[in-house]
Amino acid sequence: MKAVILAGGLGSRISEESVLRPKPMIEIGNRPILWHIMKMYSTHGVNEFIICLGYKGYMIKEFFTNFIRHGADMTVDTTTGDIQYHQNIVEPWKVTLVETGENSMTGGRLGRVRPYLEGEENFCFTYGDGVSDVDIAASIAFHKAHGARATMTAVAPPGRFGALKIEGDVIERFEEKPAGDNGLINGGFFVLQRNCLDLIKGDETIWEAEPLEMLASTGQLHAFRHPGFWHPMDTLRDKNHLQKLWESGTAPWKKWA
Repeated sequence: MKAVILAGGLGSRISEESVLRPKPMIEIGNRPILWHIMKMYSTHGVNEFIICLGYKGYMIKEFFTNFIRHGADMTVDTTTGDIQYHQNIVEPWKVTLVETGENSMTGGRLGRVRPYLEGEENFCFTYGDGVSDVDIAASIAFHKAHGARATMTAVAPPGRFGALKIEGDVIERFEEKPAGDNGLINGGFFVLQRNCLDLIKGDETIWEAEPLEMLASTGQLHAFRHPGFWHPMDTLRDKNHLQKLWESGTAPWKKWA
């Protein structure tokens, strides 16, 4: 199965970093968050990727064009230009990089990769700015079992502020950064039938608007509930939090050796 990853947005809420590079190329542990997301999928046997490019997409192309060089010792013969790689660290990935427009919306970007999904009955789809310990293989099995057109991973949003319980003027309980209020949100990590692309009208289509609303109203959108770790990288604060988790050696999304 292939995984489509959105990687073309401006990332305006983390402009401290995204002014220099596309949001999916912002690094956690000296690796782009896009690489972390791909490692998550690869751990569950998904190794073919379609990356939707837009803002500064050339940087993502350059990353994958030079992917082998990033992880290998090498000897360069400056007289001939020959390069010999040593102890090369490779990934079993096939990556298709697609220009989906500078200003396309999320659905529009997905619609632009239709030619690269020919022959695929189902495919995975996610955003290029969030990590999780979700069991992707289980979500795929769940999707195939219920038979509807779309599966969305439903997650509890991480807490951002300390919560108070107040009785009158007295604070009776304080809880630092609790999880959400038991409400679930769109965590991405979709599994979709290819015919979901028929709901996309053009570049201006927002995936989270009419397509998802139509799927939900017709009973074709099922929730794969994930009670574990999920965290977006929307802001510099989020990035720093994920970096600290990585540096601690306890990053929950790291399920690979």
